[in-house]
Amino acid sequence: MKFALFYEIPVPRPWTPGKEQAALKNTIEQAVFGEEMGFHSFWTVEHHFLDEFSHCSNPEILYGAIAARTTTLRIGYGVRLTPKPYNHPIRTAESIATLDNISDGRVEWGTGRSATRLELEGFGINPHETREMLGEAIDFVVGCWTNDEYEFEGKYWQMPKRRVHPKPVQDPHPPIWTATTSVDGHYEVGKMGVGLLSFAVGVPPEDLIPRVEAYKKGQADCEKPKGLFRNDQVVAFTMAHCTATNEQAFAEGEESMVWYPKKGPELIGATADYARQFQKDLGTYHYTADMKQLQQSGAVDALTFDYIRDVGAAMVGDPDRCTEIAKRYEAAGCDLLFCLLNPYNISHEQVMNSIEHIGKYVIPEFDN
Repeated sequence: MKFALFYEIPVPRPWTPGKEQAALKNTIEQAVFGEEMGFHSFWTVEHHFLDEFSHCSNPEILYGAIAARTTTLRIGYGVRLTPKPYNHPIRTAESIATLDNISDGRVEWGTGRSATRLELEGFGINPHETREMLGEAIDFVVGCWTNDEYEFEGKYWQMPKRRVHPKPVQDPHPPIWTATTSVDGHYEVGKMGVGLLSFAVGVPPEDLIPRVEAYKKGQADCEKPKGLFRNDQVVAFTMAHCTATNEQAFAEGEESMVWYPKKGPELIGATADYARQFQKDLGTYHYTADMKQLQQSGAVDALTFDYIRDVGAAMVGDPDRCTEIAKRYEAAGCDLLFCLLNPYNISHEQVMNSIEHIGKYVIPEFDN
């Protein structure tokens, strides 16, 4: 199993002058240090309008800065949103290929549909069309990359015959991944023949097992992968903070590791009411109703750091404890572990210390 740096780039209130700038510049510094400490890759989200939770709306600027300062660290879109009008497939093909060129072929292309009302409604998107948009966008991007001239006539996008420049360095194209939360979504991602970005927050590593099983079943049922090759790798997600002692890690991580899994259901649960404006059946967004119910039942408010710590829902503690939890993810079928190093309000200095401890003491315990 390999390890990746993963970022939302939160900016807690109060938003004092320079605070957003510091968050972005600190992320670059942490990525460069992460390469030195042996991390496989660096990934961020693409989010819009999510106050405090994520101020990472245009991550490609970060990717270019990080590519220029690193040589081996792979750079992952975690994810680039595919629905219209977030990103046009032509612009996606051009942008990712450009990054692949300047990074000497170090790009991982994660795709996703979006899950929050703030974003979907903000861009005027019908949630019930996003899965179809996702599939169409992937096909068109791959076509732009792998054909000298290409044309497409889809339901959502069209392009007459054109040459799309540049082409990616990786042959035939960068690896493709897709994000999902629900178990049935894991099956659908597997059926696409792309890599799995499994986002399950606030649950123990063993909750990954049925998700991986669903994904592998989908892979077995895949007749033709999206893209020119099959990616069957599994990414799992965890909040992570590693220090010299358990006591220090718990004290530094507690606030953020409770705030983040409470905020997520609030943001995603609001999507249920928005999706019902288009049709009563929530369809592929059925999990948003589950999130809303969790909130209304008080279960989210009752979430405690003691629970997160004790079940291993975060990789938090000293190196021995973090290694033990990471091995549980590996046993559950994880190939690459996303480490969310700052879920909310962990300082830059504390994150750098955590990167150092994971790099020196945890990563060497795994066969990379």
